[in-house]
Amino acid sequence: MNWHSWWLFVITGLVLDFTPGPAVLYVLSSALREGSRRSVMAALGILSANAFYFALSALGIGAVLLASPNAFIWVKWLGAAYLLYLGVTSLTGHREVLTVSASKASAPLLKLWSGGVILQLSNPKAIVFFTAIVPQFVDPGRPVKMQMAILGITSTVCEFAVLSLYGALAGRAAQWAREPRYALWTNRAAGVLLILAGIGIASIR
Repeated sequence: MNWHSWWLFVITGLVLDFTPGPAVLYVLSSALREGSRRSVMAALGILSANAFYFALSALGIGAVLLASPNAFIWVKWLGAAYLLYLGVTSLTGHREVLTVSASKASAPLLKLWSGGVILQLSNPKAIVFFTAIVPQFVDPGRPVKMQMAILGITSTVCEFAVLSLYGALAGRAAQWAREPRYALWTNRAAGVLLILAGIGIASIR
């Protein structure tokens, strides 16, 4: 795949990864309860669900792209609209309150992992991302499965780094992570970046 599409995918993915959402909140809460090291299992659970989504996308979009490449023109506008929607709601909406358990008992690692899998499989944002945004970066004139593999590896590395960073910060600075004033500015910055990402996708030719 061409470098322009790949870099745009990286930027779009990183913006979405850094945006506070169910996955980030789950890793944050796991880090606050269990520590930053154990929160890695929560992140791996989320990434396991993402790998499942990528596999479905690779199997499903290949035939459609080969049959009618123009069928995905509408997907570009759907993806751009979705990013703009996320950006506007980040600027104007209310962030979920992160609650921290006072319990010091450690949860089993398998439970942390399975919780991440279940959360991501039921996350509508993840479903829309893999069905409306990822296919836009695939060139129908080149091997689809190879491109999906490149996008899948890229997405996994980027999201693991972001979730691990969130977990490390939450594990070391629990009180700071709970400050609403910081969450407000994080949402505003993420909103602006998401709007810019949506404009960038809409401009793809």
